[in-house]
Amino acid sequence: MNNVNLPEMQKFVATIRKDPTQAKKNKRVTGSWILEEGKPQFVSTLEYAKGRVVLSAELAPFAGGWGTSPDPIQYCLYGIAACFAVTFAATAASEGIRLTNLEVTAENWMDLRKQMGLASENIVDRVKFTVNADGASRDKLEKLMTLAKERCPGVECITRTIPLELELKNG
Repeated sequence: MNNVNLPEMQKFVATIRKDPTQAKKNKRVTGSWILEEGKPQFVSTLEYAKGRVVLSAELAPFAGGWGTSPDPIQYCLYGIAACFAVTFAATAASEGIRLTNLEVTAENWMDLRKQMGLASENIVDRVKFTVNADGASRDKLEKLMTLAKERCPGVECITRTIPLELELKNG
């Protein structure tokens, strides 16, 4: 339902009910900065269950990029929009709601002076999701919005202070 593999999701829920440690997961992405001028600046290969994809990113042209790849903030917005959409769709499926349309737009407002070393104010002012969904009453869709907001890891990443560890390795 809703292009969600509901049997697999239900199987996972049953597994973590029996053994909560199975809910603990670790994700990792490694990429390399490309030093050749005119090329994408950062490249990473993401592997997943049935394949892999190579992604490249760079600064926006006004900030020092070449215009050959999306900038990291576009990927960030894509990631949180995708995370919210999958959480919304999966929650709908688990609630027995068949969606007929789901579109999520993520946008932010930034002041890049701090990134350029010119100020100390916060860079990101706010993030907004616009959700266009059909397939249930407005009340049910609003309930899904609330549940998705509560359950979405991407939302948690942008709304909760999460400890950041930095480690420098040479060579």
